[in-house]
Amino acid sequence: MLEIKKEAPETAVLIGIINQEQSEEQVEEYLDELAFLTQTAGGTPMKRFTQKLDQPHPKTFIGTGKLSEVKDYIVMNDIHSAIFDDELSPSQLRNIEKFLKVKILDRTNLILDIFAQRAKTSYARTQVELAQYEYLLPRLTRMWTHLERQRGGIGMRGPGETEIETDRRIVRDRISLLKNKLKKIDKQMATQRKNRGNMVRAALVGYTNVGKSTLMNVLAKSEVFAENKLFATLDTTVRKVVIHNLPFLLSDTVGFIRKLPTQLVESFKSTLDEVREADVLIHVVDISHPNFEEHIATVDRTISEIDNTEKPTLMVFNKIDAFEYKPKEEDDLTPKTRENYSLEDWARTWMAKANGNAIFISATEKMHMEEFREKLYELIKEIHAVRYPYNNFLY
Repeated sequence: MLEIKKEAPETAVLIGIINQEQSEEQVEEYLDELAFLTQTAGGTPMKRFTQKLDQPHPKTFIGTGKLSEVKDYIVMNDIHSAIFDDELSPSQLRNIEKFLKVKILDRTNLILDIFAQRAKTSYARTQVELAQYEYLLPRLTRMWTHLERQRGGIGMRGPGETEIETDRRIVRDRISLLKNKLKKIDKQMATQRKNRGNMVRAALVGYTNVGKSTLMNVLAKSEVFAENKLFATLDTTVRKVVIHNLPFLLSDTVGFIRKLPTQLVESFKSTLDEVREADVLIHVVDISHPNFEEHIATVDRTISEIDNTEKPTLMVFNKIDAFEYKPKEEDDLTPKTRENYSLEDWARTWMAKANGNAIFISATEKMHMEEFREKLYELIKEIHAVRYPYNNFLY
């Protein structure tokens, strides 16, 4: 019997810089996320390299000395790729690739690759393809080494086009075609949203991998794909939910992430329209993550870019079953730090910040789900009572 050999995972080194905008601790957390992104894409992160710089080197992102150190490690350990935590300019990409002689990816390219793997429907694939072409267009020069070659022959007299110009034109044509295709689908989806009637709409929002799809499965008793990986959900799923005879529509949206590529925000506009058109936002947070407050800020910032209108928001702190904290010793006189905060401490803090619209749950373990349903019901009921003043008998 023939044995099918599995290809070994692609190995990678991760590279980030420490500066005034991001401390050493922050960079470590960002590289943790980059490592998770790498694993989600199917790679194996082997080593991390960081350098303190006021700003990225204009030609090589990191200094040439540090780049030589990276190269030595790559050669000695047969590494396949180098992944940078920030978006590289076309010239940086070209210079680094020429020096390291391995595949070079930046954060944007890595996220686009994951989106390409995760896109299941025709709509999601079209959105991802558009984002990829828009990312590729200014970087086409690194793909050609024969730019001087001119096309000649019958019908091609005169200056003609270089290979790179031909490819730029092809890519621009493809971008135009994809945009037109998305416009048609967006119109269809807008019509679908109108056909849903005037039902109250709630949208699940949050950082990637916080448990939005799991929560939707519990609420809507549906089977939305949920996995402990980044960007498990790309396509918006809408389900009808009923709490105490009160019906409303619940949508699950793509997770946000720090430095979400602008190309993706633009191409996923229709998906994000679910956020714009929602009456209520359910902001899901992974309370077990050490940097959950930074995740909250990232999501809030992204939502304000999508839709700057104030909406009723229920803060849902998920994964309390995975939450850990270190209680301070009685004789410990050092100031209290984040890791010394208990769930009760966080609950008091966020109940105050969210004006009472906060709840701490575990969607997988079904903990505090009844209290969550009641809070959500109260928010939906307020909007429903205004929209349907004659239907108050429902509640």
